[in-house]
Amino acid sequence: MTNTHSPSAPQPADRLVANRLKRAQGQLAGVIEAVESGADCREVVQRLSAVVGALDRAGFLIISHAMQDCLSEADEIEGATGRASGAEGGAKLSLDEVEKLFLSLA
Repeated sequence: MTNTHSPSAPQPADRLVANRLKRAQGQLAGVIEAVESGADCREVVQRLSAVVGALDRAGFLIISHAMQDCLSEADEIEGATGRASGAEGGAKLSLDEVEKLFLSLA
């Protein structure tokens, strides 16, 4: 993710992504353990599905934050040039709104 702040100070969005990726990493370790112990294929596939879902959610989070950054930058540029900014009525979308919009397209 693009981080315009100090590289030594993780931003809240970076922490959220890292937490989701760590969760996926833990789930993947569970898949490997299940395979190595000869677990039932249904259990392995179910655990693998959880890993894929966690990675997808992390990817969507990264993209939604990037979209929010782009919207913020566009608002700043439009404000500096005197053009109207934001959506209808000038209201800026919240991060949750941007994420929901993106997920509705997936």
